[in-house]
Amino acid sequence: MTTERREPDRNADERTMLEGWLDYHRRTLAWKCEGLTDDQLRTASVQPSELSLMGLVRHMAEVERSWFRRVLAAEDTGPIHYDEADPDGEFHLTGADTWQEAYTTWQAEIGAARRNAAGFALDDLSKGRGRDGGEPFTLRWIYTHMIEEYARHNGHADLIRERLDGVTGE
Repeated sequence: MTTERREPDRNADERTMLEGWLDYHRRTLAWKCEGLTDDQLRTASVQPSELSLMGLVRHMAEVERSWFRRVLAAEDTGPIHYDEADPDGEFHLTGADTWQEAYTTWQAEIGAARRNAAGFALDDLSKGRGRDGGEPFTLRWIYTHMIEEYARHNGHADLIRERLDGVTGE
């Protein structure tokens, strides 16, 4: 698999621009994971951190689910990889956790995010609330937050990938 990434058109309208940058960052994380074994993808960055590329992908599946399903659409969906007893469960990997499962789950959550977002305008308010139970969010805010979330974690992914096999990139 070769992940293709393209920056959004420089003259796109706002929604196309936001969706384009979000997709660019989603593809960047996939690209950082490309060509590695499950063992490499489960390898933690550096002690004592448990941060790994597979953990980041599982985390982003949770984040996609939280913002686009629970908050935006008010869907009653539980977590995928964590629970009350293990709130960071997406980062606690075992030998049974596979890239195929993590990637498939992440892509399914991205698909649900796209479907839910399609029913909202940028200024529409979410049907649900955030963890604090406060005010709803606009889709614009959610898109901007998701771009920030991916960009930050893609920086982590850069460092983890370089440590694993020396590969660096944008």
